[in-house]
Formats: sequence, structure tokens, C-alpha cells
Amino acid sequence: MKNQRTVRTLSTAILLLATHVMYGQGGNGTAGIQDATTQVTSYFEPLTNLMYAIGAVLGLVGAIKVYSKWNSGDQDTQKTAVSWFGSMIFLVIVATVIRSFFL
Repeated sequence: MKNQRTVRTLSTAILLLATHVMYGQGGNGTAGIQDATTQVTSYFEPLTNLMYAIGAVLGLVGAIKVYSKWNSGDQDTQKTAVSWFGSMIFLVIVATVIRSFFL
């Protein structure tokens, strides 16, 4: 009987202490989410500019490749030009959509 009362008292005390600790940590989640949002937003602009710079370099490589095929008289020049041009358009559209989605 005494053992059961002790267990019940300890269980109640632990339950009250646990709920008190949980209430004390309630505000930290909001601050953490705000901090993560700020970090992602601050990284996004430089990464978008890096994506555009990589796209510009790849566009120049594609233009040189198409020009080389065109001068050599290769038959699939149009296919190569369309594929490079399409990939650059896709890169710009993806960067714009991601920017509008996250910002």
C-alpha cells in the first residue's frame, strides 16, 4: 500500500515536471524556424547569380560547339543548336520559378 502510494506520488511529480519543462521550451521552435528562413533567404540570391553565371559559361561552350559543327558541315547542327538553346532556356526558367517559389 505504501509502495503504491510512493509510485503514484513520484509519477505525478514527474508528469508535472515534464509538462513544466515542455511549456518552458515552447518559444524556441518559432525562433529556430525564423532563423532557418532568414538563412535560406540570404543564401538564395548568391546561388541564383552563380546559376546564371554557370549558364552563361555553358551557353558560350554550346555556341562554340554549334559554330564548330556548322563550319565543318555536320548534318546534325540544328539538333545540337536546339538542344543547347533549350537547356539554357530551361536553366533560366528554373531559376526564375525557384526564386518566385522561395522568395
